[in-house]
Amino acid sequence: MTDSCEVLVVGAGLAGLQCARELQAAGRDVQVWEAADDIGGRIRTEQVDGFLVDRGFQVLNPAYPAVRRWVDVGALDLQRFGAGLGVRRDEGLAVLAHPLREPRLIAGTVGSGIATPHDAAALLRWAAPAVVRSWGRDDDGRRPGRRPGRDVTLRHALDDAGLAGELRRVVEQFFAGVLLEDDGSTSNDFALLLLRTFALGVPGLPRLGMQALPRQLAASLAAPVRTGTRVESVAREAGSMLVRASAGELRAEQVVVATDPASAETLAFGNHGGGATGSGVSAMKGVLTHWFAASEPPSRLNLLCVDARKRPGGPLVNTAVVSNAAPAYAPAGRHLVQASALLGPGRPVPGDDEVRRHAAEIFGADASGWELVARHEVPDALPAQPPPLRPPGPAEISPGVFVCGDHRSTASIQGALESGHRAAQAVLRPDFG
Repeated sequence: MTDSCEVLVVGAGLAGLQCARELQAAGRDVQVWEAADDIGGRIRTEQVDGFLVDRGFQVLNPAYPAVRRWVDVGALDLQRFGAGLGVRRDEGLAVLAHPLREPRLIAGTVGSGIATPHDAAALLRWAAPAVVRSWGRDDDGRRPGRRPGRDVTLRHALDDAGLAGELRRVVEQFFAGVLLEDDGSTSNDFALLLLRTFALGVPGLPRLGMQALPRQLAASLAAPVRTGTRVESVAREAGSMLVRASAGELRAEQVVVATDPASAETLAFGNHGGGATGSGVSAMKGVLTHWFAASEPPSRLNLLCVDARKRPGGPLVNTAVVSNAAPAYAPAGRHLVQASALLGPGRPVPGDDEVRRHAAEIFGADASGWELVARHEVPDALPAQPPPLRPPGPAEISPGVFVCGDHRSTASIQGALESGHRAAQAVLRPDFG
């Protein structure tokens, strides 16, 4: 017997869950099917020997407009990092901090000498447009406040601003960890949007781990997400959508595909004229994250730390004593260190000892007693976001078939939630863009 519903959402990541909860709130009969054994998509949290470890180092920035609109941040009990960076230099570990949010660190920031007057001026030239950047869009899809001109790569924009020296390396290393690329190939417009968000909010980690975010979204659904159910095909048949999956078939009036880009290409575009929609599979960027347990914290800083030396001592883009900012991530009397490196074609995958050594070098600490808690290789961690930064792709691909995900918007939690919202609106309002 074939099941039925009004709308089937394929994929229980942030985009799919946000779409489903909006459709349910509008009175639609909605089911959510997920191929994996749990919800969250790329956001997963494991418990290992009393530690919480996320699948790849991720943080939640409460300044994202979509988070402010659709997420109960207070209920997540966000444990915040400090507003700044620890910077490994040849002379030692220095601090660059937000002067208004971290006044106790002003003396160290000023005294570090990282930001020379020339480079500080160049940084301000580059960052100034972030003041008028906005994540919102008006009704015709344009970005309000966007200055005329062409978008370029982040590297090109930093060159144009004249940013150089140690401060340039700090900026590049910070964004390498955020964007998961170290060649500056990301859209500068997107980088400025992220910069604005970091200026307006301080990221943190939910007390129960990052997966608490998708769990909160799913908690409002009337029917539980059906996990372990891989959708194999979506086709229009006899006036409705016939969905075939590993666990059976379902008839739906509409189907929303909220999966990774490759699966979306097959399910949403493959049999529905994808060539006419300009779909294209988004390139994905990878990250390798190690989690180490320590009996003593290698640093008292609650900041993300980067290696800004001319010749970095290893493969890491960042490291942090996560338990300094998020004590709930470690059992009492223990401390948790994360260390992340980039993955990708042509990059050798660093070993555990190499990662441990580089993280300890950044902190200026002894890592001989660190124990490996978990190691995550995430080859498809984040969609590439090259210039130009385009408006979101259309949510409706063909009659009855919709698609959403951060690969259809911006490569961020903001983009995933906003894309899910747009897909729900397109289902509810056929004239929605």
